[in-house]
Amino acid sequence: MTRVTIVLSIMLISLTTSSLFAQDGHPPLDINLEGYDYPYPAEYFAFRSQQQALKMAFMYEQADQPIGRTVLLFHGKNFNGAYFGETMRALLAEGFDVLAPDQIGFGKSTKPGNYQYTFQQLAKNTRALMDSLGIQRAVVLGHSMGGMLATRFSLMYPEAVETLVLENPIGLEDWKRKVPYQGIDHWYQQELDKTYEGVKQYMAQSYYDGDWETAYNEWLRLRTGFIGQPDYDRYAWNQALTTDMVFTQPVLYEFSELEVPTVLIIGQRDRTALGTGLVPDSVAATMGQYPKLGRQTAKQIPDATLVELDDIGHLPHIEAFDRFIKVLLANIK
Repeated sequence: MTRVTIVLSIMLISLTTSSLFAQDGHPPLDINLEGYDYPYPAEYFAFRSQQQALKMAFMYEQADQPIGRTVLLFHGKNFNGAYFGETMRALLAEGFDVLAPDQIGFGKSTKPGNYQYTFQQLAKNTRALMDSLGIQRAVVLGHSMGGMLATRFSLMYPEAVETLVLENPIGLEDWKRKVPYQGIDHWYQQELDKTYEGVKQYMAQSYYDGDWETAYNEWLRLRTGFIGQPDYDRYAWNQALTTDMVFTQPVLYEFSELEVPTVLIIGQRDRTALGTGLVPDSVAATMGQYPKLGRQTAKQIPDATLVELDDIGHLPHIEAFDRFIKVLLANIK
């Protein structure tokens, strides 16, 4: 064996070995998170939608000392049901049953090759899941994109909603009035170009005001652990489709039509907004002003309670769990 062959062999072994581990030191993940354990056992709801068979992953836990009430949790776009683990434990301890699904295209659920994503469709899927479990009514909590979905769900099925809780929901403003439309192909390429470090930088600045803690690594891993892995392009395509859904399907024009009691939990440091990098700084500065947006939204909703959390960003239930859960329980018990 020549010296060149030996060097090339060593390089190949090194590249192969490094590919077995994500940049956080953990093994890479499959796009459906196979082999990754959620805080509670993941189950699957099989159904047909848009001429195809799909599986919707979910955690459903019943309290040891039930009070006969259920909380339904809707996750955000960069997340899945797993980040509600601590919230689930606290709610179960208070006697609530808890249902935390992964929406189609997210977490352990199916990533279709093609799907017409609408908040109506995702709400319909979730209502079918509830029906399959015999859940007739629930407190509905939505975080970030989940807030948009929770709002749509409450508009479609008010009889199934005891109280609506919106935790730093996106969609409190209509971005397409300020940001030029880019199209799904643009969002798809943006997803393909993402890196571990790039996503970490975005999360650190957008969610935590640059103050990164080790505990946040797990949620970063669940968003980046499959970058570059087989079928990542299919994951990226689903992300692009759901980004377009968020951008083109605002719910804010219908807040006044909500018929259920609503609680807005708003971290005041949040500045999350879609498309700020596509507009001049002067325009971007007017977007994602959550203190202002929270108050405007509370005025639009007929039966609304606004809770403002000072010095907290986009993820109150992760960044300041004790403050978050105290507020949540005070408004749903």
